[in-house]
Amino acid sequence: MKNRIIKLCLLLTVMAFTATTVDAQVKKPVRKKAVRSGAKKSTVKSKKGPTAAVVAPPVDTVKPAPPEAKLDIPPIKRSLRNDNAIERNLVKDRIPLPYEHIREDDAVYMQRVWREIDVHEKMNLPFVYKAEGDLGNQRFIYILLNSIKNDSITAFSPIDDRFTTPMPIQEIINSMVAKPITIQVPDLVKDPDGSKGLMRDTTIVEEFNPDKIERYWIKEDWVFDKESSRMQVRILGIAPLKTITESDGSFRGVTPLFWVYYPDLRPIFAKHEVYNGKNFGARLSWEELFESRMFASRIIKATVNNPNDEFIFQYVKDPILALLEGENMKERIFNYEQDLWSY
Repeated sequence: MKNRIIKLCLLLTVMAFTATTVDAQVKKPVRKKAVRSGAKKSTVKSKKGPTAAVVAPPVDTVKPAPPEAKLDIPPIKRSLRNDNAIERNLVKDRIPLPYEHIREDDAVYMQRVWREIDVHEKMNLPFVYKAEGDLGNQRFIYILLNSIKNDSITAFSPIDDRFTTPMPIQEIINSMVAKPITIQVPDLVKDPDGSKGLMRDTTIVEEFNPDKIERYWIKEDWVFDKESSRMQVRILGIAPLKTITESDGSFRGVTPLFWVYYPDLRPIFAKHEVYNGKNFGARLSWEELFESRMFASRIIKATVNNPNDEFIFQYVKDPILALLEGENMKERIFNYEQDLWSY
């Protein structure tokens, strides 16, 4: 009897062990996949709801670049018909006359002079003539800007007046027009009464005002040629000046915007006519105006007795005395040629 009971217990133990082993082989262990650092985590199914993203999408923290300053130059609109009572073909065929050659040995006397042209003087009113023509706006500043924009000439930085550093057109625009600024103003669309205090961004863009270009600087050399026995003048460069005013609108000063090499401008100036209020038909070119000295100016600097290379206003504070000092320099240059002759 006891032997039967012992055999029965052993049989039950073997059956239980066998069932446990079979159940362990049927259920395979679930292994979790490792997620590498930096990789995107996959979505996980929730028992209570739909799939949800574990990591939120990245937020773009890069701010947009501020807008660049723009210069609104009026486009050139050519007339589709003859806009004159006569056929005017001489302007198209104009070319500047070449300069007379001066040998270095014949240049026995030379002085460098800087002049300032004020467009408000009566003789200089053609510099601000506002009419439109087949060559565009006839203001003198627009003639310069269109020539630079069309890559006809090269503009140079005003850091010096020796034409050492070319100046791109965008840098010229930034100096003539302030960069756009962004400010916050009340949002009247979403908050008409202003009770919520909502604000929105707005960009303020300054427009170019050609009337602020009121003066020009001219750099020129006066040379006495002993071969021809006469004084000759050669313009080297032209620089427009921007007027700087105080907050109350009072005059503060002027600053040059850029320099252009005048010999490069001569072919362009030869095709642009100058306004003549007394006879609209008898119009000379800008090249003829400069070569004939048909403009009013005052000397602001010269190499005559100027070892420190200073402007007149730097050592003569009174404006009237500074004007007289410029006239004195003009007389010295003129008297050099006159004193060579004996009567």
